[in-house]
Amino acid sequence: MIKTDARTTVERPAPSNKLSEAEVRAVLDACHRPDTAHLPPTQIVPRLADEGVYLASESTFYRILKAKGMGARRGRAHQPRKVKLPTTHTATTANTVWSWDITYCTPSQRSPHTGCGWGR
Repeated sequence: MIKTDARTTVERPAPSNKLSEAEVRAVLDACHRPDTAHLPPTQIVPRLADEGVYLASESTFYRILKAKGMGARRGRAHQPRKVKLPTTHTATTANTVWSWDITYCTPSQRSPHTGCGWGR
């Protein structure tokens, strides 16, 4: 007789180091203060430390913001740009795309060790 996997349906206790709702609210309030609302957690945590306040680590700040749907970029950081790959030269089989490099080397640069010269 095969039993179903009971590990997925068991009621597990909350971890002992889980932040309470009051602590989560304090972190969110610190993120929404007028002087820190535009800053990322990497700058909020040191500012709070200068004031003598420790609420949570930077990673916990990020984790809480992400869980509450506020994980957007803060500060002057821009979204990363999406760069399109070049589509003009695509090699589908061997020897289908050829390229060359024309490099001028001064006579002082030409030596067997620099790799600059004819036939290289």
